[in-house]
Amino acid sequence: MSLASACISSEFARGERPARFVVDLPLLLAALALLVLGLVMVGSASIGVAQHNFGDPFHYLWRQGAYALVAMVLGAVAFFVPLEFWRRSGPLLIIAAALLLILVFLPVLGQEVKGSRRWLNLGVVNLQASELAKFFVIVYLAGYLVRHAEAVRTSLAGFLRPLVLLSFLVVLLLLEPDFGAAAVMLATAMGMMWLAGARMSQFVLLLLILLAMLAAVALLESYRLDRLTAFLDPWKDSTGSGFQLVQALIAFGRGDWFGVGLGSGIQKLFYLPEAHTDFLLAVIGEELGLVGVLAVIALFAVLIHRIFRVGREAEKRDHFFAAWLCYGVGLLIGLQAMINMGVNMGVLPTKGLTLPLMSYGGSSLVVTAIALAIVLRAHHELHRYDRVSQRRVKKS
Repeated sequence: MSLASACISSEFARGERPARFVVDLPLLLAALALLVLGLVMVGSASIGVAQHNFGDPFHYLWRQGAYALVAMVLGAVAFFVPLEFWRRSGPLLIIAAALLLILVFLPVLGQEVKGSRRWLNLGVVNLQASELAKFFVIVYLAGYLVRHAEAVRTSLAGFLRPLVLLSFLVVLLLLEPDFGAAAVMLATAMGMMWLAGARMSQFVLLLLILLAMLAAVALLESYRLDRLTAFLDPWKDSTGSGFQLVQALIAFGRGDWFGVGLGSGIQKLFYLPEAHTDFLLAVIGEELGLVGVLAVIALFAVLIHRIFRVGREAEKRDHFFAAWLCYGVGLLIGLQAMINMGVNMGVLPTKGLTLPLMSYGGSSLVVTAIALAIVLRAHHELHRYDRVSQRRVKKS
């Protein structure tokens, strides 16, 4: 247990009144701003498809609003859970991640959508198993880096041991198939280990091997190869494999500086597939223009900066579990946002990754809210530790 955790636990053991809750306000406000803007844009982007499929133009908006409410409630609950609970739960959570990814292949629970088995049918809602799995991997790996920090920095075995376990999860994701989630999970894990002090030589060698393997997987499936060729030259087959990207680029082009106006975009009207999920940023570009896109990028920049700042503060205070956990959450959200934006703008191959906190989807929204609540909890515990330390100095 770290020094910070020990001081906080002893505060409760002595029956002292806990310090008031301390919240990283810029982090919280940036997250809320992205959530609110996402709700507005999901409502706008889904009007046509919702009217066509359900006879209610705001069907997806109501559902996303319900998901947002659940996300905030569960996030508030997660904020009150001490980090020590998550540290101790890491081994169980990684087992749960594997079980969730296996369950999607069971005919009774797993649901296939557009050729992929990524969802668990829970009756009222569908749960995307990979979203929970990515978060559970972060919690597990943060605990592993605390327990085996020296081995990760000095030995190849300590460096490879968790990656062998993660490779099993990656294989399950590729079988679904969910190439995007597998890439993000691996990149996040590698980033966490690099920040924890893994040697650059090991890191670069393994990274090259993983990139070669992922490239091989991408080339083995014809649809992935089509996505790569569409990314390189979407206009070559603008009505086929490049259709989605071409429509996204048209949306950005129509938006100009200030957009055509909220709700006035036309690309979302059955021209741009998945407008309210994977390609929400293209709708923002069309309706709110370059200014709207830059505002979204700025909000994500503030969010990621504050998450890493909390992680850095935790590392300085030797609260290493909180540090690695925050770094993992920051990497996960940052990488997913960067990939989604890159796909929308045509600088990365098409991947089925949503824009965190903004795109339609309950699983991603709820898990992201819980992850951010844990970062806020880490910030609170660090400041409570400072208050406890100051109180002890005054008494002495």
